[in-house]
Amino acid sequence: MIHSWHTALWHRLVATDERRAHAILLAGLPGQGKRVFAEAYAAHVLCAAPGADGFACGECTGCRLRLSGNHPDLRRLIPEADQTEPIETTSSSKTKPSTQIVIEQVRQLREQLTVTGHQSGDRVVIIDPPEAMNGNTANALLKLLEEPPEHTVFVLVSSAPRRLLPTIRSRCQQWDFGRPDADAAKAWLKDTMGSTDTQLLALTGGMPLAAAQLAENDGAAMRQRFVDDVSRIGRKDPLMLAGDWDAWLRSKEAVAADFDLPRLADWMLRWVWDLSSTVLGGQARYFPDCQAQFDRCSAGADRAVMLDCYNAMVQIRRVIKHPLNARLLIEDMLLRYARAVSRPGGRS
Repeated sequence: MIHSWHTALWHRLVATDERRAHAILLAGLPGQGKRVFAEAYAAHVLCAAPGADGFACGECTGCRLRLSGNHPDLRRLIPEADQTEPIETTSSSKTKPSTQIVIEQVRQLREQLTVTGHQSGDRVVIIDPPEAMNGNTANALLKLLEEPPEHTVFVLVSSAPRRLLPTIRSRCQQWDFGRPDADAAKAWLKDTMGSTDTQLLALTGGMPLAAAQLAENDGAAMRQRFVDDVSRIGRKDPLMLAGDWDAWLRSKEAVAADFDLPRLADWMLRWVWDLSSTVLGGQARYFPDCQAQFDRCSAGADRAVMLDCYNAMVQIRRVIKHPLNARLLIEDMLLRYARAVSRPGGRS
């Protein structure tokens, strides 16, 4: 079942059945339920008798096969590292599972799609996320999209559609997922978690599923430490703090909470976004409870320097998953931030 904030989009999509696109791109920020939506749409396509609301009946042969996890006409292309069930892997057992969708997966899919659908209806291929493909893999997928097998629907689920090849995007009908309504997000969190942590919801950009995941992984404590630490920059040597953060990321607590370098870089980027927004006369979005601090820090700050700092954080975030030295990246982030806020009137 989809989330309530996607109801309008759902009705618009299922209304296109008579002119269904062979490939759709579900695009939007992470943590709002796009994957749930994709699975519901796959169920709709594979169901023999969807209800008036478009949802699968849950009772036909296709639905029973899907619910048992054995529907032969439903395929998923996901990185090996994200797969939860034992499968025939594409990498050596001695190496870490790949975080990419590799070209061999696309080749296997092409072979599988040469066989007629088992249920004499449509087939669905969910690709999540398509941005987890390198150039060769993306080009192999593009060939499939350019000459799609009959009665096959490709569902691409992306949190970063701009990272896809323009030619892949052009072959898809794109459906954009806007930010969930704030009241609906809070209500869902309260129903799901028993409470609403508005600070975590703000930190995730209003994405309720991401906020719930953070809450389950002691995100409130992690966030508080981050705020306390970054607030001391200007009074504490950023290189010393970089050492503290490097050790923090390797701690048992951080590993158990799935708090890694990309997430730390995300938080740093969002902190700098809030400060830059304040410098430009706006308000904090991700750390609204720290608005007074941003106001003090931005007084007299150089706009150009702050924007340069923000742009540098964006570039750092783009390369954060590459096999670079974590300590050096943390030092780079903190030194750039320290220089930006240590100007006259801009000290934190």
